[in-house]
Amino acid sequence: PPGFLFKLPSTRFNNLSTRTASSSASGPRVLASVVPSSVPRVAEDLVDYLNNSWTPFHATAESARMLAAAGYKRLSERDEWKLEPGGKYYFTRNMSSIVAFAVGDKYQPGNGFNIIGAHTDSPCPKLKPVSAVTKGGFLTVGVQTYGGGLWHTWFDRDLSVAGRVLLRRGKDGGRLSHQLVQVDRPIIRIPTLAIHLDRTIAADGFKPNTETHLAPVLSTAIKGELEAEVATGGGGKEEEV
Repeated sequence: PPGFLFKLPSTRFNNLSTRTASSSASGPRVLASVVPSSVPRVAEDLVDYLNNSWTPFHATAESARMLAAAGYKRLSERDEWKLEPGGKYYFTRNMSSIVAFAVGDKYQPGNGFNIIGAHTDSPCPKLKPVSAVTKGGFLTVGVQTYGGGLWHTWFDRDLSVAGRVLLRRGKDGGRLSHQLVQVDRPIIRIPTLAIHLDRTIAADGFKPNTETHLAPVLSTAIKGELEAEVATGGGGKEEEV
């Protein structure tokens, strides 16, 4: 199933107000970039949308939610459409693309129409089908680059995972269903070498090899091992510490 790494915002400035974004009052709260207190509402709405759209699947779901709230009616490509003047409609495909359109009150068949297009995806490291890799005593995550990203910006940052999984529920195998996944906390980091292990970086610059250097480390696994060592250290049993 498709999975994507996502950079958690960590911007900090002076004379700016911090805020969090959430699609609902009870939903998971996502850390947003800090913004000026006088920023226009449309900019804040854009930040909310981006924070809720980690992957193409999440962007499609968030767009569908916003369209439904604006009075758009959902259509299915399997059904025969009965469009009406003044109607507003949308449909999705593969949970990763969405098409919305509005019919003018005075529209006549054969008249022209306007189209605006955009993409729901963005460059990111995508999880490989077999993503768990143990190397050098570390549990890493196998990824492959997607798109033309500025990959050096992904190093030494808090990262998380989001995407879509396929589930089979019910008896006798059941039916396949889609489920969106979004881990709202940092669990992965792509580390860089210490300066004394890479003496040429100051003169030559940072030029990572995406095949060998872009190896995210699962920080939760390291944290668990460290906690286990601390708990069992000093000769006591783990349950006694």
